[in-house]
Amino acid sequence: MFSSLRVRNYRLWFGGALVSNIGTWMQRIAQDWLVLTVLTDDDATAVGITTGLQFAPMLLLLPFTGTVADRFDRRKVLAITQAAMGALALALGIITLTGHVELWMVYVFALLLGVAAAFDSPARQAFVGELVPNGQLTNAVALNSASFNGARLIGPGIAGILIAVIGSGWVFILNVTTFLAVLGALALLRSNELIPMKRPPRGPGAIREGLRYVRGRSDLVVILVMVFLWGTFGMNFAVYLSTMSRIVFDLGSAQYGVLSSVLAIGSVSGALLSARREIPRLSTVAWAAFGASISMTLAALSPNVWVFGIALIAVGVGAMTLMTTANSYVQITTPPSMRGRVMALYMAIFVGGTPAGAPLMGWIAGTAGPRIAMLTGAAAGAVIVIVAVGYFLRTRALRVTWDRQRRWPLHFSGKAEDRELATSEIAIVEVETQKS
Repeated sequence: MFSSLRVRNYRLWFGGALVSNIGTWMQRIAQDWLVLTVLTDDDATAVGITTGLQFAPMLLLLPFTGTVADRFDRRKVLAITQAAMGALALALGIITLTGHVELWMVYVFALLLGVAAAFDSPARQAFVGELVPNGQLTNAVALNSASFNGARLIGPGIAGILIAVIGSGWVFILNVTTFLAVLGALALLRSNELIPMKRPPRGPGAIREGLRYVRGRSDLVVILVMVFLWGTFGMNFAVYLSTMSRIVFDLGSAQYGVLSSVLAIGSVSGALLSARREIPRLSTVAWAAFGASISMTLAALSPNVWVFGIALIAVGVGAMTLMTTANSYVQITTPPSMRGRVMALYMAIFVGGTPAGAPLMGWIAGTAGPRIAMLTGAAAGAVIVIVAVGYFLRTRALRVTWDRQRRWPLHFSGKAEDRELATSEIAIVEVETQKS
């Protein structure tokens, strides 16, 4: 399960990223709570706008971020972006501690942080391919997700306590120190052990080449449709958790942090389960979306916080299995010279809907209630399943035969070069991942 950690460079990167991710989640919780309870009167729409501004640059800067990740030294790009995000956290912490922070300032910092993250994300995703050989890439991608969500487990709990004890401003300052871990890891990497990547030739048309490559692969197109739906409507957990905690269950910051950590327990479990799979498959993405949709529905309808917390674990498993498998599939099946541009497109589509989805979910939570907002997110998982089934039927990767006596689909089969088999009491499912 941890084979990629045998590689020294990846081990250093993994440790530095874990510390940095803990700080990032501490800041996200503190930022959302600052907006929701200090700068507004429980305004869920303001939380959604803050989240949307933070992710909008990934979509708007797409023509540049993927090209930068493919053409320039990713190690240097990451050093610049990490230092920039640390400086922004320091500035936000100072104005918060001095009592000068206003809502519009948080909006500006969220946008600037989004710009830095837009260049950081594709470089970070593609950089993993320089740390481990291709045979260990799926495991490394899954462990990256486990690191991110392990931090999600630790960070919110720490943030909830610190917000109550010392306030959001000091949480922002503490986050500055965590960026030093990534910068230190980057400095300690052995350059001679990095796997060289072929750089695309300089010149016009690089972006069009990446888009043309994706358009020519129907499997990537359907994956991108799935992650767009999930990223726009399903993954707005900052809105769901903060509003369900505050408005539905009337909880404080410490309890909000605990619920965020509970969600992360499921997320870490999903990431570790994904690390055990050698081959990422489209059908796994569809099954994960189905599970996430069912568990989000249960969470939205929970009669008390205890049922809500239990449902969040299942939500985390389904959501992280979906995201990790989709991410691994795209990276594994994309040539290294094209990976930066494809991952930039992937990340832009995944989070690009957030500027619209997060405020929309915040508005729904504020007008119709947090439960309705979460049910809307659950519906996105159901639509993903429909998209997946449609793709399998269209590519003849899925054939349905009916049992004449029981009147239900009994056998789904495809003549696959990459075959998988799943069974249940009423069905045998055999699905193909078809290469374009």
